[in-house]
Amino acid sequence: MWTAIDTRLVVTAAAVVVLVIVLITSRLRLHAFPALMVGALVLGLAAGLGPTGTVESFTDGVGGTLGDVGIVLGLGTMLGKLLADSGGADLLAETILRRAGYRALPWAVAGLAMVLGIPLFFEIGVVLVLPVVFVVAVRMLPAGSEDGRDEFGRSAILRVGIPALAGLSVLHAFVPPHPGPLVAVDALGADLGRTLLIGLVLAIPTVAVAGPLFGHYASRWATASPPPGLVGAGSERTGPSVERVGDGDPSPGPSPEPTSGAPSGRGAPTARSTERRAPSLESGATPGLTATLVTILLPVALMLLRTVADVVLPDGTAKDVAEFVGEPIVALLLALLLALWTFGFRRGLSGSQVSSLAAAGLVPAASILLIIGAGGGFKQVLIDSGIGDSLAKAAGGLGIPVLLLAWFVAVVIRLATGSATVATVTAAGIVAPILAVDPGVDPALAVLAIGAGSVFFSHVNDAGFWLVREYFGMSVRDTFRTWSVMETIVSVVGLVVVLLASLVV
Repeated sequence: MWTAIDTRLVVTAAAVVVLVIVLITSRLRLHAFPALMVGALVLGLAAGLGPTGTVESFTDGVGGTLGDVGIVLGLGTMLGKLLADSGGADLLAETILRRAGYRALPWAVAGLAMVLGIPLFFEIGVVLVLPVVFVVAVRMLPAGSEDGRDEFGRSAILRVGIPALAGLSVLHAFVPPHPGPLVAVDALGADLGRTLLIGLVLAIPTVAVAGPLFGHYASRWATASPPPGLVGAGSERTGPSVERVGDGDPSPGPSPEPTSGAPSGRGAPTARSTERRAPSLESGATPGLTATLVTILLPVALMLLRTVADVVLPDGTAKDVAEFVGEPIVALLLALLLALWTFGFRRGLSGSQVSSLAAAGLVPAASILLIIGAGGGFKQVLIDSGIGDSLAKAAGGLGIPVLLLAWFVAVVIRLATGSATVATVTAAGIVAPILAVDPGVDPALAVLAIGAGSVFFSHVNDAGFWLVREYFGMSVRDTFRTWSVMETIVSVVGLVVVLLASLVV
């Protein structure tokens, strides 16, 4: 039965969430890590856990979350760094795109972005993929085209650029080992391999609708003029500084600095830190296409192998081996060891050079780990204080399906903070206790519903908005009509396919 205590706890939780949002988005612009800490501590004290109990609950949550997520995230960032600096990403992009005809190019770009989106953060994927895409798009324009539009009046840059953004965005929201899905998997107790498999399947229709299909129409009503360095010679790929905002626009908008103080609103390196640089190839040749693909896809294959083995293999040595190598930390460790060879030693780099490259990948992960850890502490305080049980009662009384509620909570926090990572972390903490009392909901689908909600309508408080605007050379108005609409389509279509999957999974 609902009681006055439940009302007080739910009101307290709502007030604390508002407090966190205000701390992040107000003039204070507090970093998401201390903002979540403040919220968790205030929540515990207001809910009656007491000073000692509040601190213990928070630290237990931080330790439990980072113990599961931190290792995977660290390995993934090191793998992504080696891929980027070796030239493997460039090789893959150029090979795939140059083999596609102009009509099939948007679909080829979407597929490429999905492959590269598995190991790379969103912003890093943007600065690696878009320069290559722009060069190919311009070179494939019909003869005589001077305004960057094809014979149907469509902007070639947007026609292929939007599919690239869609592929990277969907993979970042749906698929481990990206930070958002990882922390949601941990918070909701979902199976990582199962979430990965379902996420990859559901990502395909989501990318198709938000990428090539939407790009076909958006390229008619918007104009893109990327900086000349991005569409000139293939080797000239130094990206623009995202600090250039408002050059000629009547409403330039605020600075592209992330309002949360977190890594770009998506849990990735800030736009400023991902300026495009040519791969460091002085010490060796670019890795081969086969080696690049095998290295990227190895952890995915191993994690999927574990999921399949759980279902089809009888108990025994084969199943034990499959389960061991398919554990996320083992799968990513094996992929990283392979990457040290394919992207490092095989190219003639020394041990110290390879080690330095891999270690550099950990730098952008530091801030993300702190945010995720604080989110885990926040979640634990919600559970230990009894607020989670009250939220579960409230959800049950309202009759809102858990998947829809998970999506909606993530949407609200995303719109307020501009951060997909903060939205995912906070929504997972709120939804976890509700899911615990509703065994009929698949935790993997709840993870994907939160991920879909976390990318809803990127706008001026998201540094990703300004990164895209600058790379495409669009006005603020056209950025809203392309990028912001595309993110909304990703979110809504993602929710729809998750709800449809819940009927059969």
